[in-house]
Amino acid sequence: MMFDSRRDNESNVFTAKVMKERLPQKVYSSVLSSIRARTPLEPTYADIIANAMREWASERGATHFTHWFQPMTGVTAEKHESFINFQGDRELSLEFSGKELVKGEPDASSFPTGGVRAPFEARGDKAGDPTSPAFIKGHVLYIPTAFCSYSGEALDKKTPLLRSMQALSKQGKRILRLFGAEDDVDVLTNVGAEQEYFLIDESVYNERPDLIYSGRTLFGSPPPKGQDLDDHYFGIIKPRVSEFMQDLDETLWSLGIASKTRHNEVAPAQHEIAAVYESANTATDHNQLIMETLKAVAPKHGLVCLTNEKPFAGVNGSGKHCNWSLSTSSGENLLNPGKTPGANARFLLFLSAVIKAIDLHQDLMRISVATAATDHRLGVAEAPPAIISVFLGDELTEILSAIKSGNDIEAKKRIRMDIGVDVLPQFAKDTTDRNRTSPFAFTGNKFEFRMVGSSLSISGPCFILNTIVADVLGEFADRLERADDFNAELASLIKETIVAHERIIFNGNNYAKEWTEEAERRGLLNLKSTTDALPLFTTSENIALFEKHGVLMKKEMESRAELLLEAYKKILHIEALSMLELAHTGFVPAVIDYSVNVARSIEKKRLFSGDFSTVLEDKLLGKLSDLGAELSGDIDALEAMLADAEEERDALSLAKYYNEQVVPAMEKLRATVDALELLVDRNYWPVPGYGEILYSVK
Repeated sequence: MMFDSRRDNESNVFTAKVMKERLPQKVYSSVLSSIRARTPLEPTYADIIANAMREWASERGATHFTHWFQPMTGVTAEKHESFINFQGDRELSLEFSGKELVKGEPDASSFPTGGVRAPFEARGDKAGDPTSPAFIKGHVLYIPTAFCSYSGEALDKKTPLLRSMQALSKQGKRILRLFGAEDDVDVLTNVGAEQEYFLIDESVYNERPDLIYSGRTLFGSPPPKGQDLDDHYFGIIKPRVSEFMQDLDETLWSLGIASKTRHNEVAPAQHEIAAVYESANTATDHNQLIMETLKAVAPKHGLVCLTNEKPFAGVNGSGKHCNWSLSTSSGENLLNPGKTPGANARFLLFLSAVIKAIDLHQDLMRISVATAATDHRLGVAEAPPAIISVFLGDELTEILSAIKSGNDIEAKKRIRMDIGVDVLPQFAKDTTDRNRTSPFAFTGNKFEFRMVGSSLSISGPCFILNTIVADVLGEFADRLERADDFNAELASLIKETIVAHERIIFNGNNYAKEWTEEAERRGLLNLKSTTDALPLFTTSENIALFEKHGVLMKKEMESRAELLLEAYKKILHIEALSMLELAHTGFVPAVIDYSVNVARSIEKKRLFSGDFSTVLEDKLLGKLSDLGAELSGDIDALEAMLADAEEERDALSLAKYYNEQVVPAMEKLRATVDALELLVDRNYWPVPGYGEILYSVK
């Protein structure tokens, strides 16, 4: 498609501008009030809004509508219904009612629920979300919705996020009122997500069953050149990829998604896209759309997009940096230090709240990104380690140190950077740094949560972060509201918080072995695997936390824990079966055929005079024979592990069995096959190697 900058770049989005043009002023004002106050649409206006939306959508070619939602599968779901209806004497007409706009009732019996409801209780309800705009894709009007069981339990990713945003706003408003804000000023959660992904040639992808089944290569020997020279990072974008990126941007812009930056990432064939900051709820919807659009646009260019966290061994995997901040409804960034952060008491209070929340709830932050795929990349010199810490930068750390010690805070003058070339401008040295090794880094006026996996919905990390910060803000408000001397109590509160939670602050190299040892001395958690982290989700303390703020009830938390453990096991099970299939049908025959060919070569040479040496063939055949025997043993071992996994175990025990027994068996099988790949003639090898895959796009 070609994007026409002269047209409204949100032409496929039912924006406030569109509503203003199509709705009566009274109805339009009511809708805006609902969105700003995060309250349901006025029922008496629902039919008017629905009719205007249907007319607008029909003019753009839409024939159907869908309540678009985000079940616990991690991807989105939709059921299309046409606008067609009978009117009068069975005459066809186009209709869309207010009832259809605000609520849908899918069957939903096959969506994972983690035991929230029995299979015979199939009904689920979908409630339209007025804070996230409707949009058109193809011939369908998409209405973002929340999805819950017939008895009200959340069955999706959106509902807990909306609840957490409401909880944070409630507690944040209490703090703002203490600083003189009006009652109608809300606290908003804003997010900007960076999305990493790989692009490979479609023809190569189709020859890799492991990529098709699991989204990542389960075998593959590293090529001679990977990311060693860092020449791909921010390098010239190849023409074919550039055309894909342009098509991608134009498609996203038409959906109202402000994709802003695009570039090559560090690994060969790896790239990144980032969208402009917006409300956490809308940003979550938009990030899901970005992932879907990446995969939809790629085939138009003969490409396949991979969003798995670790599609290739030996090169960087993909993450999704979740940039998170707080603002007032009037547009003030509450995490903006200003020119003199040491004198900005409100900023220091919100900063202290975040620091305390992260320290108290390290387990929840780690749980928010816990998946089998994420376990492959954390701490592998490409992503932060599993130890949670907060990076603040030198200036803020010095300010907090001064507060802790009771010393005066000196305002720092910005150092002018002189690069030493007259024609280049001088500029102020930045007092912060992104510190790419830090899991949770302050980057000027926001925090960047860098542990999030590339395939994950950002809803999970956001609703957990919102909830733990809301809880601390509530504690702060309780104390400050009772204070006789607000300023004195505020100063004491900030100081006490820094003293109590400074252990979580670390500005150094998170990859260093010394940091692991230091973190242990500080008493920080090191939850290396998903099976270490997930059991902590449903502790009594965590259940009480989420219930207190109405974000998740005990039943909802237990169901999510069960679903995450089940997904962990299923992913590894699919990968193990894929490995065995490839081994049996591809690698074993290839090794046998090539070994026979080498043996025949030896036999033919020996038919001639003794002048023909067979040393090379003998050595090669010996290696093939030894590794072939290992391959046979590795296959048997993995099959035995999977058979043993069928024994009855609870969800946690089964997940741990896969982590501790099945995964090592998979790694052993891979190591043997990868060694064989370096010996077997390419003409015999059944799948394209890493070199062909990573450098397939010209």
